[in-house]
Amino acid sequence: MRLSVNGITRDVDVEPDMPLLWVLRDELGITGVKYGCGIAQCGACTVHVDGLPVRSCQLAVGDVDGEVTTIEGLGSPDALHAVQKAWIEHQVAQCGYCQSGQIMSAAALLSENSTPSDADIDDAMSGNLCRCGTYPRIREAIKAAAQTIRSA
Repeated sequence: MRLSVNGITRDVDVEPDMPLLWVLRDELGITGVKYGCGIAQCGACTVHVDGLPVRSCQLAVGDVDGEVTTIEGLGSPDALHAVQKAWIEHQVAQCGYCQSGQIMSAAALLSENSTPSDADIDDAMSGNLCRCGTYPRIREAIKAAAQTIRSA
């Protein structure tokens, strides 16, 4: 099976019903994407497929049709994505486990809406759980990243 991940085409020898999460982590060694709940409820496994956020724990690799982007491929080789920069500047992460999924969901939101309201942010991020409760910092980081994107 052929899969394009972070701009690199890879061949993987797996069953088509294997979850994308396990292909990324176990077959390709891309560990930024995390296993959280396994039932697509927490968001830790969020990646983009053709720019749209998806839960990789419940997406069979055989159903992937498009470019997969993980947290490792979000920015450019020379620079972090605006959301990644904002996460650092606003010290969002505590334990950090959910953060790659949070960042991927936030980046997808901002690719569609560079002026999100609090309600837009809450709606887009509602499926991403943070056990540490950094939701106020998450919202502020998304607003800062939106400002950076609009200014670019």
